[in-house]
Amino acid sequence: MQHQTPQALYEGKRIAAHDAISLLRDGDCIIVPSGAAEPPALLTALSERRRELNDIKVAQILALRKYGYFDCETTHHVRHLALFFGGASRAAGQAGWADFVPAYFSEIPALIERDLVPADVVFSLASPMDEHGFFSLSLGADYTMAAVAKARAVILEVNPNVPFAHGQCHVHIDQVAAVVESDEPVFEVGLPKIGPVQEAIAGYVAEMIEDGSTLQIGYGGIPDAVVMQLSHKHDLGIHTEMIGDGILKLVEEGVVTNRRKTFMPGKMVATFALGSKKLYDFMHHNPMLEIHPVSFTNDPYIAGQNDKLVAINASLQVDLLGQCGSESIAHLPYSGTGGQVDFVRAANRSRGGKAFIVLPSTAKDGAISRIVPTLTPGTHVTTGKNDINYVVTEYGVAQLRGKSARQRAEALIAIAHPDFRAELRRAAAAIHLC
Repeated sequence: MQHQTPQALYEGKRIAAHDAISLLRDGDCIIVPSGAAEPPALLTALSERRRELNDIKVAQILALRKYGYFDCETTHHVRHLALFFGGASRAAGQAGWADFVPAYFSEIPALIERDLVPADVVFSLASPMDEHGFFSLSLGADYTMAAVAKARAVILEVNPNVPFAHGQCHVHIDQVAAVVESDEPVFEVGLPKIGPVQEAIAGYVAEMIEDGSTLQIGYGGIPDAVVMQLSHKHDLGIHTEMIGDGILKLVEEGVVTNRRKTFMPGKMVATFALGSKKLYDFMHHNPMLEIHPVSFTNDPYIAGQNDKLVAINASLQVDLLGQCGSESIAHLPYSGTGGQVDFVRAANRSRGGKAFIVLPSTAKDGAISRIVPTLTPGTHVTTGKNDINYVVTEYGVAQLRGKSARQRAEALIAIAHPDFRAELRRAAAAIHLC
C-alpha cells in the first residue's frame, strides 16, 4: 500500500461539522479543551443534532459560550460534565442539570489516562497543519493531549486564526479521525476594569514580588491588577497555567525576559491561552513560549523547580484558620478547584517562593465579610489550612505559614474590613482562637 502524504490524508479526512457528529456513539464522553480552544462549529453542530443522540457527555474546563446543548430539557441526549464552572455552565451546575467532577487541574490528565474520566472522543480547535502533518493545540493542551492518546476519535476544527505554538501540544494527522474547517475569529477576552479595591490589593502583592521572580497568574481581576503594577520590575519569568494579555503587556514592556528562571530559562510556559487576537498572533511560532499539558505546567514538583515562584490566585471566602473557599457560594458551585492548589503547593516548594490568595475584604457592597470565623456550611474547601501562605485584602497582608491557629486568627482579623473586626474577635473568642 502506497504511503499517503499528510496533505492527502488531510483531504481524505475533511468533512462538514454536521457530518462529524455521525462519528459519535451513544454513551460517548467528548473531551473539550479549556476556554478559547473550544471548537464552535463542532459544538454548534452537536447542539443542532443533540436530539439524535443518547447519553453523550461533554467534559470541559471553563466553557465560554452557552451552546444549544446547555438545555435542561435535553440532558438525556447531551449533558455537560464540568471540570470547572464558568459563566456558560454555572447556572446549569447550580440547578443540578450539569454534572461536576472535583479535581486538581494538574491531575485531570491522569484521571483520563487511568479511565477514571472517560475520553471516547476529542473535539478541539487546532491550528492549520504544517508541512510535516502536525497541528498545534496551542490554545489548550491542558488535559486534551492525554485525551488524544486515549480517544477512539479525534476530531479537530482547524482554523487559520489559531496560532501554531511550540511545546508538547502537537497532534499528527495520523491521529485524527476527521477534520472540520472554520475561519471565524478566536474567542477574545480583554483585560478587566480595575477598581480601587483591586488596585490596593494588587499594590501589596506587587511590592513583595522581587526582581527575577517567576510568576503564575490566576484568572480574575485582582491577579490581572497585580500584573498592571509590575512595570518597574526586572527579569521576571512566566510558568503558569493561563497566558493572557496581562503577561503579553509585561513582555512588551521588557519586564518579562525569563533570563533568570532556574527551570526552563528563556522560556515562558503555559497550558492554555485566553486573551486577544494580539496575544494569539504573538504566540504563533514564537520560540519564547511553550504550551504543555497541565500535568507538566501545574505539577507542584515541576513548577516548584523555579526559584522565587510567585503564585497569585483569588478566593471567595477565607476562615480564621486560613481555609479558602474559592469555588462555591455555600453549597452552590461557582467555579472549581482549577490550578490554585497546584501552584500554592508549587510556590511552597520553591526556594524563595510566595503563594498569595487575594480577595476583597467584603462582598455584597460591604454587607458581608469575606473573612469569616468558619467557612459557610457547605462551602467547598479549595486551599487548605496546611497549604496557605499569604492572604491579601485591601487592608494588608497576613502571612499564615508556620503560625498557630491563634496567630492566624489575629493576622486575618487585622486585614478584615474594620466594620467587621469586633464581630470577628467575638466569634474567634467563642471558638477559642483569641
